[in-house]
Amino acid sequence: MQTETFETNRTETNPQILIDKFFETFFGVYSGEDEKKIREAWAWLVEKTSGINRPCGSPYYLHPMRVACALAKGRLGWESICAAFFHNLQEFDPDCMDEIARRFGDDVAKICSGTSKITSLKFKSSSMQQSDAIRKMLFAMVDDIRVILVKTADRLDRMRNLKSVDAETQKQIASEVMEIWAPLADRLGMNDAKNEMEDLALKYLHPKAFQQIKSFVALKKGEREDYLKNAVKKIQVRAEKMGISVSIASRAKHFYSIYQKMRKRNKEPGELFDLLALRIICGTEAECYTLVGIVHSLWKPMEGRFKDYIAMPKANGYQSLHTTVICEGMPLEIQIRTQDMHNIAEHGVASHWLYKKGTNKDMVRAEDLSIINQLMELRKENVNDDTFFQTLKDELLGDSIYVFTPRGDVKQLPLGANAIDFAYAIHSGIGEKIVGAKADGKIIPITAELKNTQIVEILTNPQAHPTQAQLKSVKTGKARQKIHSWLAANDPTFIDRDALAKKEADSLAHAIHSREIAQQRAAEGKSRKRQKSTTNYTGLVQIDGDTNYMVTIAKCCCPQPGEPIVGYVSRNRGVTIHLASCLTFLRIPDIAHRTVEVKWDMEKNEAEGPGKNGN
Repeated sequence: MQTETFETNRTETNPQILIDKFFETFFGVYSGEDEKKIREAWAWLVEKTSGINRPCGSPYYLHPMRVACALAKGRLGWESICAAFFHNLQEFDPDCMDEIARRFGDDVAKICSGTSKITSLKFKSSSMQQSDAIRKMLFAMVDDIRVILVKTADRLDRMRNLKSVDAETQKQIASEVMEIWAPLADRLGMNDAKNEMEDLALKYLHPKAFQQIKSFVALKKGEREDYLKNAVKKIQVRAEKMGISVSIASRAKHFYSIYQKMRKRNKEPGELFDLLALRIICGTEAECYTLVGIVHSLWKPMEGRFKDYIAMPKANGYQSLHTTVICEGMPLEIQIRTQDMHNIAEHGVASHWLYKKGTNKDMVRAEDLSIINQLMELRKENVNDDTFFQTLKDELLGDSIYVFTPRGDVKQLPLGANAIDFAYAIHSGIGEKIVGAKADGKIIPITAELKNTQIVEILTNPQAHPTQAQLKSVKTGKARQKIHSWLAANDPTFIDRDALAKKEADSLAHAIHSREIAQQRAAEGKSRKRQKSTTNYTGLVQIDGDTNYMVTIAKCCCPQPGEPIVGYVSRNRGVTIHLASCLTFLRIPDIAHRTVEVKWDMEKNEAEGPGKNGN
């Protein structure tokens, strides 16, 4: 498993020692004005949180320091480090944002504000109820990617320190990380964070499997080291002969990767052989391809296991050459990349801040990432919660394939997408006119699932148009939304069953709510019958204890003073009054949100109760 570069000592709580250790650990990364700002921010945080401890008993500021260190490992700017210090400060100081902006600038305040909003969101179990929370989180990421970088570091640190909470909370947080944060880190190219999150989540979600894998990896450690040392030595000797300087790191695959292989192949850890990997770092792209030739001359490559992510980078900016060879009778995976490619592979979009502006044309920019562009499109289309949740699970955080146009343009699609999805990914006009498709030169059904790296050609007809059958078959949110809109506008036979079901559910909820109010008012009415004959009503209606409101008596039921009543805010007639049992009232749309408390106004001498005038 991955380990932290900086680990705050469990017994060390002295703020001055902690900040000095920070700059010692990240020597040369922050200096001059940057260091001054960070030290000032730290001092202010310590002052603001003096005497405040977390439930585990540790000082409040230890967690912000660890989050800052996780970001500093990715060389993020001083603004992100300061935001890491303050990311949850609003928990006990709701008005701190103005002071943060004044002291440390609008950028820091904006990152803190966005992070605080995400912290306040409640992620529930996998259901439609969480889609709005996730939507807000991801759209905050579009506005400033550093918001998500800070929050990802926050989640990672919480995963590293889950021992202090109960088992149920551990599983809940681990599930959230596995479903949202690890896939999100993957989409942002943050491989280090993604791998560690998955390993830690596995520890709490499947503890037996985690311990089994951990024991096996530890048991084979000595044997693995000798095997990998021999392989590394052979590559280094050949590379030196070719005049290529390389750096080679060996490792076992991370625990969650092994767990996935166990499930997929239904095998124990000891039955798996492709668990070892080497990473070769060289100077140039040309050297990467030369090294592949060297590796394949040393050992026989496994068929179908060579992948060129340099020529065809992943959507998160990842570039590398992958090959698997048979070394001493065992599969050995080898990755080959340059140092710049490695920085992007480890830190993803965070590598945007690794370099000074203008010094590295290949750095990953947030606006170049597929997930950012998808989110921008979703925000423009203003999709509903159901559609957004489906798109989130299938496209943004789900497995993907890469399909080419005949011109060589690559389109990323969710696993299971078909030619109709591909056509809409190119242009809505092409999607609407699709009649056929070719994959690698052969005619295929337009509803057939596309395969990774296929070259797909779309056949169109100007007379064609979207159909209800297409709506049922597509996988992407864009295709679904475009086809749905066209059918709703142009096909008189189209029945929007989802909208109909939602309307019926809303009507039922409103009817239940209205019935409850009616029953409550009826019960109140019965209790008043004893005093009705002696109670004098003014004929006015009280709303929040006041009669100074525009009121309309409904003609459908004509409630009389003393009878149980209900009221709702109408659009042009103030508050409309109905009998509590009125069926018309029960059918009013959205009544749950429009109902107000109403009662008949009584003369003051009678309002004191029947006891004064007798029974």
